[in-house]
Amino acid sequence: MNVADTERAKTRLLEAGYLISESVQTSDVVIFNTCSVRERAAQKVFTRIGEVRKSLSNRRPLIGVMGCVAQLEGETLFDVSGTVDIVIGTRAIDRISKMIESALAGQSRILDLGEHLEEETWNINSQVRHSPYVAFVPIIEGCNKFCTYCIVPYSRGRENSRLASDVLNEVRQLRALGFREVHLIGQNVNSYRPKSDAGLEGIPGATPFSKLLRAVAATEIERIKFTTSFPRDFHRDIITAIEENENLCNWVHLPVQSGSNRILRSMRRGYHIEDYLKRVDIIKSSKRKISLTSDIIVGFPGETQEEFEETLSLVERCQYDSLYIFKYSARPGTPAANLRDDVSKEEKAKRFLVLEEIQKGIQKNIFRGYVGAEVRVLVEGVSKKSNLDMTGHSTCHKVVNFSGDSSLAGQEVMVQVTAAKANSLYGALVEGSLT
Repeated sequence: MNVADTERAKTRLLEAGYLISESVQTSDVVIFNTCSVRERAAQKVFTRIGEVRKSLSNRRPLIGVMGCVAQLEGETLFDVSGTVDIVIGTRAIDRISKMIESALAGQSRILDLGEHLEEETWNINSQVRHSPYVAFVPIIEGCNKFCTYCIVPYSRGRENSRLASDVLNEVRQLRALGFREVHLIGQNVNSYRPKSDAGLEGIPGATPFSKLLRAVAATEIERIKFTTSFPRDFHRDIITAIEENENLCNWVHLPVQSGSNRILRSMRRGYHIEDYLKRVDIIKSSKRKISLTSDIIVGFPGETQEEFEETLSLVERCQYDSLYIFKYSARPGTPAANLRDDVSKEEKAKRFLVLEEIQKGIQKNIFRGYVGAEVRVLVEGVSKKSNLDMTGHSTCHKVVNFSGDSSLAGQEVMVQVTAAKANSLYGALVEGSLT
């Protein structure tokens, strides 16, 4: 979502006649886009602002802060920093150019934490997309789940779904511009509930989200991915839609957070492990080979060794293709921040390493299983590891590197996997597979 927010801000600035600078050293306005999911987010912003100020000792550009830290901290950013001129809330991005104009006119402490306005659109200038081949398409903002550890409902607000007709128009435009893959994104994409069925009329499906998947697939854009899915709202029909449409990619990200029912209740996740495993079984039993990834928090307040071992058992049972592991840290303003953080930093680090080692073994076996197989890869550019290799993602969202040249960028190719690395696959281009 942060990348999508940056693209949206750049679009509005270009529309207003501003130029996007490649360097802080040549900028008259510097905007920091922030995320509060990580620990000490606000302090990191202040540190970065200080670094910029120091590097520009001979002049003073306007400084703005946007994103989750801006939404949560509000006016306190002016008081604590003393160098912030503009604070832009998560739902005020479309008004960024007007705020800058006010600051340039001499107004101080420009603050907007308000809601989206009806006339504000979601369009993004293709020139500012993070990739010329892959586009993020937000379908839902905010979150209604209020997990006890999570700041998102407070920083992003309640769930607000875009009309399917608007989403479909954006995807069609992207396809016409030559984009080959879209990521439907949101805090919980499968919680998608638009205010009307505009764009979904006559589309089959058990839920609005599975209807949307089929509707986007019908645009015939080549590849469609979606993230993140919330377990409680994950319906079997999502997998049916993936089975019915080849351009719906074979990857599901389904965060579990813990393998303990008691911890899940304390997190207020709204499901039991038994419910989660039923959904995993649906994914694993699909006619297509679907890659499954997840998130886990270790060291949540009150987590015992036995409960941590339940998480280890869950990971062994689910056999995730990859796993994002986080050590719990309190977010001020969340219910969990009132709980006694009784798992020491040392114990959290220990549990992190134990879980990481188990996942490495699982991932190693899964990746080895691809050796000799052919995977379809969207070539995204030159590999960071070797100028002689190209890199991209498979439909199952694995990084794949292979020998090739830059003329392949933006093409979809078949790659035969010859080696499995720790977090990626390596292979050889299948001759005649260029599309």
